[in-house]
Amino acid sequence: MAVFGYARVSTLDQNLDSQKDELLKYGCTKIFFEKASGKNVERPQLKKLLEGLRENDIVVVYKLDRLARSLKDLIELVSELALKKVEFVSLSDGINTSSAVGKLMFHLVGAFAEFERNIISERTKAGLVSARARGRTGGKPKGISVAAQKKAIRVKELYDEKKLSLEEICKVLEIKSKTTLYKYLKFENERLEKFK
Repeated sequence: MAVFGYARVSTLDQNLDSQKDELLKYGCTKIFFEKASGKNVERPQLKKLLEGLRENDIVVVYKLDRLARSLKDLIELVSELALKKVEFVSLSDGINTSSAVGKLMFHLVGAFAEFERNIISERTKAGLVSARARGRTGGKPKGISVAAQKKAIRVKELYDEKKLSLEEICKVLEIKSKTTLYKYLKFENERLEKFK
């Protein structure tokens, strides 16, 4: 049986010392250090730790958020440890899966977090339904501003006159790129099509 620690900080300038001290105090014989954001899928030290585990080993972290990117990720990682018959300990969260109470606590934390996420999702959906009933659809407003519509008309006029190059039209009308100019042209052409 071996006791392995895993410590992670999100940025290169953060310090791992406090986590290291707590893990050593617990009795970790080897600690894997990672300097990577929790959102980063690639965590080579965590991968190395997981690959080297054997039955009855113990994985210790200072805090749950040091191990996983999300609740789903955390549950998957701890489930993987359980399949390998490896125990998991989170020091500051008081979780130790070697005991029945520790296993229960871990699953309760997961269940409450899942419940909270579902409640937030339901409230968001109810809010959207309520807003739609009042005629508000949300999202980006359709169409373009009055000033942009006037500019689109001017772009079309200058383009049709064929006296100026595209670059010159952009310069005269203070348009930043040809792509934007083409969007103005497209808008004005579509508008005129409706009146044919």
